[in-house]
Amino acid sequence: MSRQLISSEKFPTKPHNCPAVKVPGLVFCAGQTATGEIKQATKTCLQNLKEVLELSGSSIEKVVKFNVYLADMKDFAAMNEAYIEFLPQPMPSRSCLQAVAPGAGTVIEIECIAQA
Repeated sequence: MSRQLISSEKFPTKPHNCPAVKVPGLVFCAGQTATGEIKQATKTCLQNLKEVLELSGSSIEKVVKFNVYLADMKDFAAMNEAYIEFLPQPMPSRSCLQAVAPGAGTVIEIECIAQA
């Protein structure tokens, strides 16, 4: 199976991962994180994922699954508002859970899987 690592100057490969991996038929995007107010942080994560997907030749419209990790579930309703505003219909499947933030001030991380 061929495997293409997706990165750019804005989304560089890191020692422990790359922004996305494309295999035949699918694109797996690493989590994008953000700090600050949850609605804007959600939009930032989704916009970054959109850009990474476009680098791979896919698009946000081709996402089949999002995984959302919140530092605090009290942000769930506000995250949902921003999520619904940003994404096209029909919505893909999604999981959302509370997780320990991977960095200081991180309020959200979103990763996705899309059709290539």
